Amino acid sequence: MKILDNIIFWIKNSRPYTIPITSLCFLVIFVYSLVHKGNIAAGLIAYIGISLVHLATNLSDDYFDYLKLIKNNEFCAKECKCSYLREGKATIKDLRNAIITMLTIAGGCGAILFFISGYYVIFFAFATLPIALFYSKLSSKGLGDIAVILTYGPLMYCGVYYVMTKSFSAEVIILSLACSIIVETILYAHMLMDFNDDINAGKTTVCTMLKTAQNALNGLVLLYTTSFIIICVLCVISGNYAYLLTFLTIPLIIKLYISLKAYNEDNRSMPKIEIWNYPLNTQKQLPVNAPFFHRFFLSINISTLFMLLTCIGIVL
Repeated sequence: MKILDNIIFWIKNSRPYTIPITSLCFLVIFVYSLVHKGNIAAGLIAYIGISLVHLATNLSDDYFDYLKLIKNNEFCAKECKCSYLREGKATIKDLRNAIITMLTIAGGCGAILFFISGYYVIFFAFATLPIALFYSKLSSKGLGDIAVILTYGPLMYCGVYYVMTKSFSAEVIILSLACSIIVETILYAHMLMDFNDDINAGKTTVCTMLKTAQNALNGLVLLYTTSFIIICVLCVISGNYAYLLTFLTIPLIIKLYISLKAYNEDNRSMPKIEIWNYPLNTQKQLPVNAPFFHRFFLSINISTLFMLLTCIGIVL
């Protein structure tokens, strides 16, 4: 039971609630590869490896954050993501071993895919691993957004498509950019709402680089616009105009824009909670920071809908 308890403990602390958006992003290229007669087993093995690398990335983020806390003699609140270390439920060595274990199992998945699909698997593994391990450091230098677009975009999509079909496609790269930019909007919306706090703390993010909250909000519009332009290019290249179904998310994006603009002016403003703010609409008692989660969940649900509509567009 001790082994099982340890597994449950580390899965819980690796923040598995972040996996769904990775799963949805993966689903797009998985469906695309299946349409092109891809190997289902190879795709599922790749998914296990990708998920483990994602969870290991979350833990490595804790690892570097905690080392920084110790160095600066600072400690976060009880609710912080590394509280299990502060409270003595695990040591920094335990955390390091958990990261190594997850990456080793992911490496095992990569080894299987190497024999199934070919040696290009090694390239994708070595290209992704440094970003996963040092995402925290990249993020602190304002490079986290580029890392997200690369890992959720070309690296994941080209990698999965390759292991499933043993081939490459320029169309896949275009598709990957459209979807990874949409994933990036979740992180960006989060940073946008942290704009004032990050400015006061001297933290470097893409939003703070833009100097004002309105400029940062305009940056979000630019991200969405870029993704839709890429979708239009994809339609022309592939001849599949069903991808335009993703434009059905535009009304929700407008809602998000208006809501974030109100948040910039007053972070206590609370618009009406509706179904697209799920799961906030299911909670009987709202959290103290409900205005934040109202916008954050909306950004997640926009991305979710975008991915699902993309999958529908692929199979039509």
